[in-house]
Amino acid sequence: MKQLPIIALDFESADKVNAFLDQFDEPLFVKVGMELFYQTGPKLIKSIKDRGHSIFLDLKLHDIPNTVSKAMEGLAKLDVDLVNVHAAGGKAMMEAAIKGLRQHNKHTKIIAVTQLTSTTETQLHEEQNIQTTIEEAVLNYAKLSQQAGLDGVVCSPLEAELITAQLGKDFMKVTPGIRPEGSAQNDQKRITTPEQAKQLGSTHIVVGRPITQSDDPVKSYQIIKESWLG
Repeated sequence: MKQLPIIALDFESADKVNAFLDQFDEPLFVKVGMELFYQTGPKLIKSIKDRGHSIFLDLKLHDIPNTVSKAMEGLAKLDVDLVNVHAAGGKAMMEAAIKGLRQHNKHTKIIAVTQLTSTTETQLHEEQNIQTTIEEAVLNYAKLSQQAGLDGVVCSPLEAELITAQLGKDFMKVTPGIRPEGSAQNDQKRITTPEQAKQLGSTHIVVGRPITQSDDPVKSYQIIKESWLG
């Protein structure tokens, strides 16, 4: 799978996506999340693919195993490069997700969200009632994801090194919470720069607002790409 930075297309319409993509003259790896997919549906996925871009469809499925399996059967037909579920759904749900995905698709990678990069340890303890460190909670979900047969996880770069040590380099660590030096933190809590993420063992980084809300998105992307690819 391409190692390009994944650009989070956090827009609410196909028109805004197309206007953004029109600025680039090279293949990109982009993330289509809930905000965009729920407004535009599969039609936009085909449009982005027709432009030659790779797609991470970030819908974070989390339901009973049968429902997730059937949902994945549908998503498999979109032929995207990467999809995900919530590890909190459990091993049986993740196994069902793989089963549904492979009904129609043999190549799309599937990963699991461990803990959102907006989650703090205080929230982990007081709201989720998980009484471990955030690193231990993330590693537990990562181990469960690997046992279920998934290709990797979504985590913060701060946990990537620990996951690599325990689960190997080939297990994907897709890391949001990437902010170039001097960028606004926004609602992300566990963040690093692209260079730090690489050093910590991230296999893929996800960057949204520092590119999409930049005055010069192409220039901002190139700077981030150069720092990430080294």
